Amino acid sequence: MSESPLLTSPLHARHLAHGAKFAEFAGWDMPLQYPSGVLAEHQAVRTGVGAFDVSHLGKIWVTGTGAAAFVNRCLANDLDRIGAGGAQYTLCLDEDGGVVDDLIAYRFSDDEVFLIPNAANTAEVARRLDAAAPEGIEVRDVHRGFAVIAVQGPESPRILEYLGLPHDHEYMTFREHLVDHADVIVCRSGYTGETGFELVVPNAAAVDLWDGILVAGAAPCGLGARDTLRLEMGYPLHGQDLSRDITPVQARLNWAIGWDKPEFWGKAALEAERAEGPKRRLWGLEATGKGVPRAHMSVLDGDTVVGETTSGTHAPTLKKGVALALLDAGYKPGAELELDVRGRRLPIRVVKPPFTKATPK
Repeated sequence: MSESPLLTSPLHARHLAHGAKFAEFAGWDMPLQYPSGVLAEHQAVRTGVGAFDVSHLGKIWVTGTGAAAFVNRCLANDLDRIGAGGAQYTLCLDEDGGVVDDLIAYRFSDDEVFLIPNAANTAEVARRLDAAAPEGIEVRDVHRGFAVIAVQGPESPRILEYLGLPHDHEYMTFREHLVDHADVIVCRSGYTGETGFELVVPNAAAVDLWDGILVAGAAPCGLGARDTLRLEMGYPLHGQDLSRDITPVQARLNWAIGWDKPEFWGKAALEAERAEGPKRRLWGLEATGKGVPRAHMSVLDGDTVVGETTSGTHAPTLKKGVALALLDAGYKPGAELELDVRGRRLPIRVVKPPFTKATPK
């Protein structure tokens, strides 16, 4: 049997026309980089503005009387910390406290919540919510109905102003705006650490919006630069730094847990781990010698393996290697260790991310 063809964004033809190099992301054929290259795209976001097509991200509507309260009983963060028009980073956990996915929840009202999970986990998050939903609550997976465009960088407000889109609202809040009869959700958020916005737009209006963003001066950027940008900020990537085997307590994401809520999936397991203390924690590593960390490299204290990297790259802003790693619980920032880089030892220092400062939100 032949494999299923890769899914494509509604902007796919535009990426081809710009000479993008593609790679598979969770069953989607998405732009990895453009001819300018990852380093130039990374720099454009840190100093100016770049645009990313992240339409592979999932989209789920949860609607009906009490939809927000229902979502709050399921997902880990406390949705009641935000009101209508607020967005929140949250987690979908299994009963053992492992991370099924991390996602963004948009609270439209008490009866309407929009979720953006990761591409690979959308169907599973929707399935879990649908299975738990009481009568009157509808869970709709609309993964392929919308494009998502991230406009990121210190000059991103200028791009939105040029397009007539709202751009002066607070971090992790969203506004709706009608563009050519299409309702665009404009959220002040992103995955780069810079001032930025994520625009959720119906497929039919996506190409015109993308074209306008580039005409206004944003550099097209691929998912390669998105990864180096997020890693410089120490943001976790599900499937590497978070997983069903890596809990939020281990990943130091206690701030994203509604500990005082009466319930959420996985609460009992997390409370037990928190009380006992995790056996390992996610920290940052900075190379103090020449070398580039990658995922799944052993962290050494002398001849003893004390951890493993989960993500790693060359940080263009710092011009050095950085990584995230799960280390035995006794290790803290300031510790001097080594990394096994294909049989060669690379000196590293344990640090608390972010690795670099970003622009104010």
